[in-house]
Amino acid sequence: MGFRTDAIHAGQEPDPATGAVTIPIYQTSTYVQEGLGKHKGFEYARTQNPTRMALEKNMAVLEKGTAGYAFASGMAATTALTHLLLKQGDHAICSDNVYGGTFRLFDKIVKHYGVEFSYVNTSDLRQVEKALRPNTKMIFIETPTNPIMSITDIAAVSEIAHRSGCRLVVDNTFMSPYFQRPIELGADIVVHSTTKYLNGHSDSVGGIVVLKRKEDAERLQFIQNAAGAILSPFDSWLVLRGIKTLPLRMEAHNANGRAVAKYLSEKKQVQKIYYPGLPNHPGYELARKQMSGFGAMIAFDLGSLNRAKSFLERVRLCSLAESLGGVETLISHPATMTHASVPPDQRARLGITDGLVRISVGVEDVDDLIADLEQAFG
Repeated sequence: MGFRTDAIHAGQEPDPATGAVTIPIYQTSTYVQEGLGKHKGFEYARTQNPTRMALEKNMAVLEKGTAGYAFASGMAATTALTHLLLKQGDHAICSDNVYGGTFRLFDKIVKHYGVEFSYVNTSDLRQVEKALRPNTKMIFIETPTNPIMSITDIAAVSEIAHRSGCRLVVDNTFMSPYFQRPIELGADIVVHSTTKYLNGHSDSVGGIVVLKRKEDAERLQFIQNAAGAILSPFDSWLVLRGIKTLPLRMEAHNANGRAVAKYLSEKKQVQKIYYPGLPNHPGYELARKQMSGFGAMIAFDLGSLNRAKSFLERVRLCSLAESLGGVETLISHPATMTHASVPPDQRARLGITDGLVRISVGVEDVDDLIADLEQAFG
């Protein structure tokens, strides 16, 4: 089936009890059993829930994986991956410019269990090769990265990972499976914050992991049940609802993103802009090769904290807020918001300056968005 058909139908057969075309919210904690050992495949809602399972099957189809498992947040999903892939004495490689929450998890929690991390520019394959060790078990990449929008060659890094006997994990939150499918490019595991584009309406928090290998899927299912950080039935339903319009929204996000990026690239107040859809972006050709769209995430540097602060306080249609991927345009200041947990010297090295602004372009009328940005520049 085509992507749009799968987005609407995969994992979502009409309800057998009523024929409802939308899967119900199975808001139950447990299930009646007909006798000892006699049940209909459902025992306890932490272990199985039909609404959550529909979402998991849907995402496995869209990401071309073997199975998917949904969690209470994107960070809960990433935490589950560390339980799956890493143990004391192991080593992992991570993109140096990742979401601040991912860095915080790895650097402030996981490393204290005896796991070492190397943070490198994964768009430079030589750095990835150089960082490998005999005990490397995971390479974790974002592409595009948050917020500098660096592009990593998924196929090339997957070859490096598999040659070295480790797993490649790709955070695909920025692109969604509509614009990028890492498993088809060789990745072993894909992780998403469903909070973002998959849900798309800024009314749910969640995460999901999709796996290629059956043995990884079976182990992660055990971890999901044992650790228990599951996505609720209602949030599962909200994400399923969002995915039905994912192709339509992503096309609109992409069109608006490209228009806003072009506008910003021509503003004299913008000292630097990061958007892979601009031909002068260093990852432009690779992005064209492994992505079917450029998305709607843009970062731009206004040169100082005062200029960024003034600009962010003047926007009206764009909402100053954490998060991204909603139908509304969200704008933020990475250095004090999403990446505040990253040490200042590391932020500076990556280009996350005090003047950097990140915008998640929504699906409003693009002329209205540009007018709002124009008046904010003053």
